[in-house]
Amino acid sequence: MIGFRSWADNAFRRAMEANVENIVALFERGSADSALLDLGCDDGAMTARFGAAVGTENLHGIEIVEERAQLASARGVEVRIHDLRDPLPYDDDSFDVVCSNQVIEHLPDTDRFVAETFRVLRPGGYTICSTENLASWHNVAALVLGWQPFSLSNVSAKLSGVGNPLAVHRAEPYCFSSWEHMRVFAYRGLKELYLAHGFRVEALVGAGYFPLPAGLGRKEPRHAALLTVKARRP
Repeated sequence: MIGFRSWADNAFRRAMEANVENIVALFERGSADSALLDLGCDDGAMTARFGAAVGTENLHGIEIVEERAQLASARGVEVRIHDLRDPLPYDDDSFDVVCSNQVIEHLPDTDRFVAETFRVLRPGGYTICSTENLASWHNVAALVLGWQPFSLSNVSAKLSGVGNPLAVHRAEPYCFSSWEHMRVFAYRGLKELYLAHGFRVEALVGAGYFPLPAGLGRKEPRHAALLTVKARRP
């Protein structure tokens, strides 16, 4: 079991690295004053990397955990401590780019999340949203065994990894209730969600392909471990 967990940790790390590379590649070079909003910006390290890809230091972020927000602020991100279950605290047409990485799966109202993203984007602006893939092969295998999918095993504060004996973080203590997963999308579902809210979907790419090499997810995203959608407000 220890050997499996070590392999799983490394495989997940490689998938996450490939996923961030996908996200960065989807950003477009903008102007120095392009306004970028990172929903769930954590400590701001990734926000700064995304800003560098766009070519802007006009960085904004939403973060619910105060100590993480303070770290992001120290990195030059203009942060608002806010719950993403509520409407975004910005005016209409405020941003050129809105991004989120591993956030949408934690929210109970994904319609509000996507609708608010559309509202705060300027016409012609785009969003990049990355999340886990419910149809990834490791989730499919868990369901075949009658287990909770890996991507939906952190649904109880009483037991991390509930219903899945191979969950990477099984039995580890929770730090924040916001870490729980509420909804996880598959390839078609993620695409149709953004289309339903008036976006034009321009790309949907994958990363990670458990138990095979992570790069295969780019070639066959429908069963990749992680998905990233790029969608534009017309």
